Amino acid sequence: MIGRKLTLVLTALLAACSSEAPPRVVEPRPFEGNAPRGQALLQRAVMTMHNAARASVRQPPLAWDDGLAADAAAYAQEMARTRRFEHSPQPRGNPNQGENLWTGTRGAYRYDEMVQHWLDEQRNFVNGPIPNVSRTGRFGDVGHYSQIIWSRTTRVGCAMASNRRDEYLVCRYLPAGNIYGERALP
Repeated sequence: MIGRKLTLVLTALLAACSSEAPPRVVEPRPFEGNAPRGQALLQRAVMTMHNAARASVRQPPLAWDDGLAADAAAYAQEMARTRRFEHSPQPRGNPNQGENLWTGTRGAYRYDEMVQHWLDEQRNFVNGPIPNVSRTGRFGDVGHYSQIIWSRTTRVGCAMASNRRDEYLVCRYLPAGNIYGERALP
């Protein structure tokens, strides 16, 4: 089931880079009712999972940044309002912020499942110069993961917004990662 979820999420993420939206697929749910929500639960899931991933590659933990979370909230709300799932225009903030996006059916995913979709990209990651960091040859298959473990990134802030059908998770990072020609890890 996780492989199917990842395939669907990656399909959605790759389609966000193209002009055509993927077909909507309804997946079986691993729990009854809606997933628990709240900013404190989101922050805990993001920090726990991001910092565990960073520790596994010997990188220092990230700190939560309320300013980045506010920027993420503004963009998540825009995507929920417009129903457009795409990265925000560059540059983001001053200094430029990194960005990870996720979308799915409202109430169907817990925060840890959302972040896990990004972390699952680790299986295809190789520490080469950006964009040559994927065993598949496609940067989009590992770009979320490489931002999470980017060695010079020190702060993260995330937020989620929803409309009647979908939820949009946005995480912002400083300093931004995924810099062309550079490696995620020293």
